[in-house]
Amino acid sequence: MKRSWMTSFAALAAAMSLAACTNMMAPAPAPPPPPVAAAPATLYQQLGGQPAIEAVVKDFVENQVAPDPRINRFFVPTIKANRVAHLEAALVDQICQATGGPCVYKGPPMTAVHHGMHITDADFGALVEDLVKSLNKFNVPPPLQQQLLGILGPLKPQIVGV
Repeated sequence: MKRSWMTSFAALAAAMSLAACTNMMAPAPAPPPPPVAAAPATLYQQLGGQPAIEAVVKDFVENQVAPDPRINRFFVPTIKANRVAHLEAALVDQICQATGGPCVYKGPPMTAVHHGMHITDADFGALVEDLVKSLNKFNVPPPLQQQLLGILGPLKPQIVGV
């Protein structure tokens, strides 16, 4: 019986050793894939989306540009024609599209809109100042303001002196 017990023990030990060796030789499981980084938010999203853009544009047109004696003369025809809401909607669409939002600007080209208005660099600068006032009023961080102005700034040649 002693021999049988020893033989069984030896067989069991051998089986356990073999199993341990097999586990050591098995390939390690593949590491989990790295987490996929979320796509960076668009400027449109960072600005707060359509409601935030609408609020800034409304303030910009009605509370900054309209009372600004440096440039409000350019908007008199729009006001007299009762088209302020149309102007605001077009500006919202333009900013929304330019910042990566879902809107599509359907208005005429900037050169057509501003043709013959004789807008100067100073006029354009005043408009930018008014926009910055509205952005500040709504606590838009300076880096986002700079991104927005960097997107809108290239429109200047289509507005000034056309």
